[in-house]
Amino acid sequence: MLDSPYQPGQRIRVTQQVPRLSGTGAISVDGVIVGFGQQKTGSWFAHSKDDRLWLDRLELRKDDGELVVVNLDRYSNVEVLADAQGA
Repeated sequence: MLDSPYQPGQRIRVTQQVPRLSGTGAISVDGVIVGFGQQKTGSWFAHSKDDRLWLDRLELRKDDGELVVVNLDRYSNVEVLADAQGA
């Protein structure tokens, strides 16, 4: 398991930049962290551990109860808003 600045119960906003030919768009999601870790993809060409590409993933619970898994990359910005218990 990774050492992580992200802990279950933290309320966060993840904003990801989506590079496009006509500019850059941003997508944001707010939620409470359920879990954080690395998971491998099915990418057989990655040539890393277990011949798979490993991604940092945050699992969030949105206010409406929906669970969202966010793959973190260089275009991701994670902002800690507050602990869910303190919100």
